[in-house]
Amino acid sequence: MRVLLVEDDDSIAEPLADGLKRYGIEVLRVATGMAALTAPRAEMVLLDLGLPDIDGIEVCRRIRRVDDVPLIMLTARGDEADRVLGLELGADDYMAKPFSVRELVARMHAVGRRVRVPRPQSRGEQVLGPLVIDHRAKEIRLRGTLIPFSPKEYDLLVHLAADPGAVVDRRAILEAVWEPNFFGRGKTLDFHVAAVRRKLGAPGWIETRRGVGFRLVVQPA
Repeated sequence: MRVLLVEDDDSIAEPLADGLKRYGIEVLRVATGMAALTAPRAEMVLLDLGLPDIDGIEVCRRIRRVDDVPLIMLTARGDEADRVLGLELGADDYMAKPFSVRELVARMHAVGRRVRVPRPQSRGEQVLGPLVIDHRAKEIRLRGTLIPFSPKEYDLLVHLAADPGAVVDRRAILEAVWEPNFFGRGKTLDFHVAAVRRKLGAPGWIETRRGVGFRLVVQPA
C-alpha cells in the first residue's frame, strides 16, 4: 500500500512513517496542505487537520472534489464539529491523537476493504417522488437539482432506498455501508444521517426509530 501522510509535526510524522514501514506500507510524507494537493496519487491519505498553510478540513474538501481516494483524518482537536464536518466532506474515518500505529494500520485495512469490495447496485435511475438516485452516475437529484453527496452519504441513502418505508436496523446499516463488525465511533451513523437530512432539505426523509434504526420516507413533490 502506498500512503500519503500529511503531517507537519516532525516528532509525530517521522516515528509514524517508520512504524508504518514496519508493516510493509510505503509512505510519502508531506508537511503542508498545498503539497498534499499536488502530490502523486496514493492508495490512501492520512490527513492531519492542523496544517500550517491550509486547514486540513479544506484539504479534505478539495481532494473530494476530484478524487475518491480512501482518506483517514488524524486530529488532536477535541471539537466534535471538526470531526463531523470531515466525515460529511467524505473522510472515511478519523483517529484522535495519540493513537498506536497498530490501531491505525487496522483502521487503514478496514477502510481499504470497504472501498475494494463492490456492492450490488441497481442499473439506471431510481425515482422516489421528487428524489432521483442515478446508480450509474452515482448522483442524487432533488427536484431536478444535483445535490453533492460524499461517498458514504450516497451509500447510506442507497441502502435505505433499497426498500423505502422499511425500517433498517442500525447494525445492518453499519455492516452494509461501512464494514462487518464496524468498530468506529458510536455516532458515525448518526452524523451521516444528519448530513443526508440537511442535504435533502427536510428531516422527514429519514425517520428515526429509536433503539432500532432508520427508514426512508418518500416526501411529496
